[in-house]
Amino acid sequence: MTTTAIEVRGVSVHYGSVRALDDVDFALPAGELCGLIGVNGSGKSTLFKALMGLVSPTAGAVSLFGRGPTSARKSGLITYVPQAEDVDWTFPVSVHDVVMMGRYGRMGRSRRPRPGDRDAVADALARVDLAGLADRQIGQLSGGQRKRAFVARGIAQGAELLLLDEPFAGVDTASERLIMGELRRLTDEGRTILMSTHDLAGVPEYCSRALLLQQRVVASGTPAEVLTEANLAQAFSGPGRAERPAPGSDRTRAPGPGGAPDPNTPRTTEDTP
Repeated sequence: MTTTAIEVRGVSVHYGSVRALDDVDFALPAGELCGLIGVNGSGKSTLFKALMGLVSPTAGAVSLFGRGPTSARKSGLITYVPQAEDVDWTFPVSVHDVVMMGRYGRMGRSRRPRPGDRDAVADALARVDLAGLADRQIGQLSGGQRKRAFVARGIAQGAELLLLDEPFAGVDTASERLIMGELRRLTDEGRTILMSTHDLAGVPEYCSRALLLQQRVVASGTPAEVLTEANLAQAFSGPGRAERPAPGSDRTRAPGPGGAPDPNTPRTTEDTP
């Protein structure tokens, strides 16, 4: 029997009078890599917040592996890989320190690493090819290396669900290939990944499933089922909407705005007025 990693039923979220999500309904089986697609303001960041238990729906419910979002987050089932704009890169922590943060939930109040914690961090750094940069301050890395460090944190954490916000925005080709290879390995291991992206051309290549969002779910299913002309026209048309790249055209990557220093907290201005 297939395990359901994410189940969202009738979820609506409002910020005052502003509607960010409206009756969102979808399920994602475990072991899938799902591309989350939508223009800025479509509710992607709010959906991440709802999945992390950081906003309370005004209607509906969220379940992650049969548990509530806050419980799942506190137990280490979820990890979040932020956009570059959401992190204070001047903070004096090393790459090793960032990855070790993924183990904090297993250390207790002392936060003293045990041999198992050190082994998990060393393995995660090796998997993303950052072992040689473990002692470097996190802000001294390239954009692609920074993304790899946060993916490594999720690996070290042992999270079953990874939420990634524009993981390929501003990264070099080598890092993109390395990250994508690691994401595929993670899904082969049974992990589940929900990844927001503006890269429509890459979704059929990278993802086993896709979710097209415009406050409501426009379409959910395989990339072929979701990325139809009719669905894309519905999601990307209307006043103030960004021009959409056609599937198969040159890829465009447009990271959204951000502003939270806590790398575990997805906070952007995308969904607020």
